[in-house]
Amino acid sequence: MTTGLVTELTKFGRATVVRATTIIMVLGIALICSSMLLAVRTDDPQLAAKLGPLIHPGGWSGYLTIAAQVTAAAALLGYGVVLSWLFSREFADGTITGLFAIPIPRPTIATAKLVVYFVWACVTAAALLVVLVLFGLAAGLGSVPTDVVPAMARQLGLGVLTAVIATPAAWAATAGRSVLAGIATTIGVLVLSQLTVVAGAGGWFPFAAPALWAISNGTDVSNLQLALVVPIVVISAGLTLHSWQRLQLDH
Repeated sequence: MTTGLVTELTKFGRATVVRATTIIMVLGIALICSSMLLAVRTDDPQLAAKLGPLIHPGGWSGYLTIAAQVTAAAALLGYGVVLSWLFSREFADGTITGLFAIPIPRPTIATAKLVVYFVWACVTAAALLVVLVLFGLAAGLGSVPTDVVPAMARQLGLGVLTAVIATPAAWAATAGRSVLAGIATTIGVLVLSQLTVVAGAGGWFPFAAPALWAISNGTDVSNLQLALVVPIVVISAGLTLHSWQRLQLDH
């Protein structure tokens, strides 16, 4: 397992797609949110109406609410892209044949990929929170009041939970042997999440629950509903490991 972790971590750290996605996720989301802070100070009433949370309640609370909305969609896509690349690169690069010749079991390799992914996801979620706070300070929101600390914790939790609900992309990329299969699955999850929220059933849909939980300050999603995220990672990881166990070179 240690050999697999070291190998996957080395490949992961050198990958351009990982570096680019990390920068886009962290700086991109923070820039979008901070630019909204500047936009709300204009005299355009239509623009102000679209940025409701920044008007009411405004301040750090409104800023973090907007951050949660942007993170829910953008981070899911970012995590999905990295997962899709991580589990399809062996097929795209033609290195999958070499995995049949080494003594490390293929499910162990897949497990190492998932471990590396989740570690990166947690670090990325923490980095995003730090950059959001720094950009908020730079935008003139003032010092962080103690009453928004729970919102900051939910922002961090949202980042981690979003990484969890992106895990079906790993199985899709393996089953389809294509990065596009994983990305398409991620987009499908995002669309279904939006539809369930519109239908009023988002709290019971594990892929939408983390976003609703963070945006509503924890009031619209119960602990039971949020806990339904756990089976997502268990089932997705199980299907992925099973697929890697049954991999064959001919198809």
